[in-house]
Amino acid sequence: MSRRFAVLSVLLAALSGATAAHAQSADASGTWLTQAGDARVKISKCGGGICGVIVWLREPYDTATGQPATDSKNPNPALARRPMIGLPLFSGMQPAGPNKWSGQIYNADDGSTYASSVSVSGTATLRVEGCVGALCGGETWTRAGH
Repeated sequence: MSRRFAVLSVLLAALSGATAAHAQSADASGTWLTQAGDARVKISKCGGGICGVIVWLREPYDTATGQPATDSKNPNPALARRPMIGLPLFSGMQPAGPNKWSGQIYNADDGSTYASSVSVSGTATLRVEGCVGALCGGETWTRAGH
């Protein structure tokens, strides 16, 4: 299976870094389609902030093994066997302003976690950004079904 679904690779490679405008009454809860359309992430409220897990992949099976895709790039051997479907992407995402949360995002492409922010702009647009050192980038997700 190709490990290049955009939510994780473009997030770290893009250098645009522009922040989306904030909507006044937007809600991040729901299912979001990544910019490349190859993964869906369900975001829900948790612990005063938000959590996000992968709920769908365009390529849910490892093409080499025919088995469900796993978190094979994770440096922890115990975690490398966990399925990609259900994999938590966000950790510690706490409110950082109107319709914005900051915390960390997990990148299954390299098994690392990076500083990240998520902001809602309107009812159908979510901006996901992340930084590796001084390099920051991001992508825009759309609400599934829109």
